[in-house]
Amino acid sequence: MNSFSPFTDLLATPEPPQLGPGPRPGVQQLQPLQAALDAAFAKHSTRESEREAARGLVLLWHDHFDAAHEIVQDLETAEGSYVHAILHRREPDYSNAKYWFRRVRQHPCHEPLAKAAETILKSADPDALASRLVPGGRWDAFAFVDACEEAESKRGDAKTADALRQVQAREFELLLEHLVGK
Repeated sequence: MNSFSPFTDLLATPEPPQLGPGPRPGVQQLQPLQAALDAAFAKHSTRESEREAARGLVLLWHDHFDAAHEIVQDLETAEGSYVHAILHRREPDYSNAKYWFRRVRQHPCHEPLAKAAETILKSADPDALASRLVPGGRWDAFAFVDACEEAESKRGDAKTADALRQVQAREFELLLEHLVGK
């Protein structure tokens, strides 16, 4: 068992997060989730800023928007901004999400996310969506925000929305691994 496993287990839900705010069944309640995070961190050495970004990310996975926002709103790191951007993308507050993604700039998670997205998106739309979100093999967080907005406003089809949820889930996993899987 690797040190990442307790954190991976915290993302175990029957289905990944909605592109929007949810709610969805199978998420953990806030207090038991906080206790599980405390237990996982007790066994894992992580810098405080990464720990807080990871906490916010896991809370957001379980649709605890207010608690996650309280953590990341003052976290002045690329990782805190990344979680903050995802939160606003799901809220939905798309222009605010783009503001926070501008603060993130290029992130180490973007390269593996681009590869994962290309694979996932081939099943939804072999050409258009993948080339839009991963132009030239590079992840475009702003195009992903736009695609999520289109899917949430029902301008996209259900197959595309499901693929976008899978990409988003992979984004969560990669960011969490970046934060605590070192």
